[in-house]
Amino acid sequence: MRFAIKTRPEHQTWEEIRDAWIAADEIPLFESAWNWDHFYPLTGDLTGPNFLGAAWNQMECDAYGIDLPPLRERFDRFDEGVEAIIALLSQTTTTFAGRYVRLTEARCEPKPVQQPHPPVTIGGSGRKRTLRTAARWAQQWNTIVDSPEQWLELKQVLAGHCASIGRDVSEITCSVNVRIGADGNLEPAVAAAAAYRDAGADLVILNLPLHPKPDSLKPLAEALGPLA
Repeated sequence: MRFAIKTRPEHQTWEEIRDAWIAADEIPLFESAWNWDHFYPLTGDLTGPNFLGAAWNQMECDAYGIDLPPLRERFDRFDEGVEAIIALLSQTTTTFAGRYVRLTEARCEPKPVQQPHPPVTIGGSGRKRTLRTAARWAQQWNTIVDSPEQWLELKQVLAGHCASIGRDVSEITCSVNVRIGADGNLEPAVAAAAAYRDAGADLVILNLPLHPKPDSLKPLAEALGPLA
């Protein structure tokens, strides 16, 4: 079992997020740090401060004049986009004749150091489209679920999509998010991590509460250590 942390970029300062990441970087147990991709907060006062990008939120798209087409079209655009990005990062030139993405001997330089391209993470629990796209292109799949049983069921769907294209699901790091409560009690999160380990999760991403103290990362690592 491997571990990472995730900070919520809402209702807190950039300095608080930075300090938590620096503290985690000094602890070997935590292999990476994560954020989410929204312009607006997802909890509490939705007009409060928040950092980063955008995804499914209609309010965000309305605020910034971003078109949010129907779900089917968004998935079609996503599938084409992932394929095109991987080609641009791994091929000298890319020609791609999609419905939404069109490239003609397009170049993307400099190429990344990681070869054949940086690992692609696809998050979500959509059985028909999201998991199928993850099976085709992802090096990591991530999701947020309510129980290990639900996670395992989704992983089996992913494995089925992999089998249909001749890919081994073990090539994909399968990860899950576990939230640490606002009260700072680590026992429920550690128990959940153990349950996901037993279900076969490769990586657990610990969602830190708002305003995490840098000195809280070491006790968290010590509590998780026996599961590693």
